[in-house]
This record gives sequence, C-alpha cells and structure tokens, in this order.
Amino acid sequence: MSAAELRERIEKGDATVGVIGCGYVGLPLSQAFADAGFQVVGIDSDAKLVAALNAGQSHILDVPAARIRANRDRSRFRATTDYAALANIDVIFISVPTPSDRAKQPDLSFVIAAANGVAAHLRAGQLVILESTTYPGTTDEVLKPILEKTGLVAGTDFFLAFSPERIDPGNKTFDIHNTPKVVGGVDPVSTELAVAALRMVITEGTVHAVSSARAAELTKLLENTYRAVNIAFVNELAKLCDRMKIDVWEVIEAAATKPYGFVPFYPGPGVGGHCIPVDPYYLAWKAREYDFNTKFIELAAETNLGMPFFVAARIERLLSDHGRPTRDAKVLVLGATFKPDIDDARNSPAVRVMEILRNAGATIEYHDPYAAHVGLARTLYGEDEARDMLSSVALDAKRVSGADLVAILVGHRSIDYELVLANAKLVFDAVNVTKGRRAPNLERL
Repeated sequence: MSAAELRERIEKGDATVGVIGCGYVGLPLSQAFADAGFQVVGIDSDAKLVAALNAGQSHILDVPAARIRANRDRSRFRATTDYAALANIDVIFISVPTPSDRAKQPDLSFVIAAANGVAAHLRAGQLVILESTTYPGTTDEVLKPILEKTGLVAGTDFFLAFSPERIDPGNKTFDIHNTPKVVGGVDPVSTELAVAALRMVITEGTVHAVSSARAAELTKLLENTYRAVNIAFVNELAKLCDRMKIDVWEVIEAAATKPYGFVPFYPGPGVGGHCIPVDPYYLAWKAREYDFNTKFIELAAETNLGMPFFVAARIERLLSDHGRPTRDAKVLVLGATFKPDIDDARNSPAVRVMEILRNAGATIEYHDPYAAHVGLARTLYGEDEARDMLSSVALDAKRVSGADLVAILVGHRSIDYELVLANAKLVFDAVNVTKGRRAPNLERL
C-alpha cells in the first residue's frame, strides 16, 4: 500500500487501528478511534486484562465500561494477546510503559518487546506511531532498526513517527478529543500520515507537526520537566517556610494574585505517576551522551525525591511534640494514589511516606476510596523487592479517634475531612485540603 492509499483509507475511516498496551494511555486511545468508527484491536501481554476488556469491563475510571461494551458490540473493538492480529492493521500505536530502573536509567524493555512484536508481522504500507514517553533518539535509534531488520525501509516501505501521549488521568476538561497533540516522523511522509491519523480523533484540538521524531520526544520531556522543576522549587520553598515559621500556602496564594509573570505550583509529599518522577532522569541520562550535565534538572528531581522523607520527618516531629514516639504510634493515612480523585497509585509519594513511617516503627493503616490495595516495600532501599499488601480501611469516627495521627497525603474530594478534624488527636495535612480551617489538632505542610 502506498502512502497516498494509506492516507485515503485513514481519512475515509476505512483504516484499521492497533493499539499495543491497553493501560492508562492505550485504552483511552483505542476507544477514541473506535468511537470515531474505526475497527480497533487492542494488544496487551496481560491475558486477564484482555479477557476483562473483551467481557466489556474497564480498569480505568476515565473509560466507562459501557463505552467499551458499546464499541465491542458494534465490532469496533476487541482485545488480544496475539501480535499476529497486526498483520491486518494499517495504523499501529505503541503505548507501553517506559519506567526507569533502580539507578534511574531508562528501561526500554517494554518498547523493545513491542517493537519485536510489530516486526514479526510488519508489512509494507503500515504506519507505526510510538506514544510512550522516552528520550530523544528512541524512535530513530531503537525502534527503527528493529523494524528495519525485516528488510522493509522506514519512510519508503512503512512509515514511522513519534507522538507523545498527553493523557491526564482524572481530568474532566481535557481528553484526547480536545487536547492538542505533537507529532514528528522519521521523514516528512511519515509525519503527514501520522498527522492525518491523529486528526481523526482530535476533533476539537490541533495536531502540531515538528521537524523530527527527536523534536517530538524532547517536547514531551520539556513539558514534564517544566512541571518537575517548578514543583521542586515550591517544595524547597515549603522546607524554608517550615524553618521560618511562615505559611507557604498563604505565600503562594498571595503571589498568585499577580496577573502576569507568575504561575502557581503547589508543594506536597512528592511527585508520582508515570511521568514526572521518571522523565527528568530520561533527559539527564541522554544529555550525558553529549557530555552535558543537566545540573538544574537533576537537582529538581533530587528535591522532589526527598519530599516523602521531609513529610515523614514533619509527621514524626509532630508526634514527638505531643509525646508520641513514632515507633509506638498508630498512623492513619488518607490517600494512597499519586494524585486526587483517580485510581492510579504508580510511584505514589503517599505510599513512599507510609513505607518510611513503617520503617521507623509506626503502625500504618490507610483509607482511599480509589485504591483498595497497595503494596508497601519491606525495605526502603536494596535489592529486596518484597512487598506487604495493605487494604484500605473504612473511615469512621472510631478509627480516626483510635489513631495517634491522621496524615492527609492525597486530597480526594469524597473524604469527610470535617469528621477527621472533629475526631482526630492530631492531623497533618500535606496537601492543604483543610484550607481555611482552624483547629488545635491541625498542622499543615
């Protein structure tokens, strides 16, 4: 199939779409294309997840099960673990995890596995778009060589591009349809085809083409590193304000009254999710290949990485000030996900705070309406990856009053904070959900 023929199939809605990875990025993407009338196949290595999707179930709050069932029933969506399904696919998206290892170096094992799966069934005329966040050069230096081992040539026989995901779990305002998208191909034709494909689902936003896949890859790292650096700045300010006995939340609120030149960011127990804790390290790692040290970026990452320890220390100090040593304390934590009102606990700083406090001898319970279970590492560092599973407990006056301290680490809107303040011996609020409230048992970050 020629590029012109593929573009015509895309614009007519006749192209078939494959999405590798049915997680927080891949599943919304697959449903967006299915909603637009395309036939979509989701591919995932998790057989239980595949079975659940085919049964019309959803594991993501932002994608209702009814939406999956509707697309399944209209024969627009099915899931499989078999890469052979790609043989009949025109447009292939790769949306698999790109974590970092213990040494904060990029782990592209999922991307490489997906690339090998695509290569086994690659044919002329297909378009492959990598969505996974990664360092500049991944598409050209990792993905392209694997695909070209087939004897097919990128830009001539098949087409290859990078378009970073912009999924914000829990965001009720921006989704795939109205969030602008950046895309860059390994050649101009690949870029044009990727733009054409994305325009079929981004109906209320723009698709911004850049000159190369590398530029698109760096764009994503810039977006997330910008946030990481600014969050680190206010986290450091929070530490200073603690020492100076100044309310950091009051200071930020006052500064935000300036109508220009200031964008408010807020401190907290750390940064979580898949992007912000990882992406600065991807950029710093790649920069060293060019004999360039990203000191500013690495300092920001170090600051954010240290916030769970600072918050835990504040909690320990508050307990000590009231005659309760941490090693004998019972701490009830509110919130275990990485941000409010979502069910994703990946790299959650709240979980890290729990691990630190438990390591110091505290007895930990947690309540989270979105996370029924979380695993706490048995050691803070080292090779032991064993985890103890904790289950969310019910939140009632008896449980609150029975704790030596209640730590609010995630500001879920559905939690009854008035009940907490009325019954808790001590409350430490790391996220300012108790803004405006005054209570003798309350201390804020």
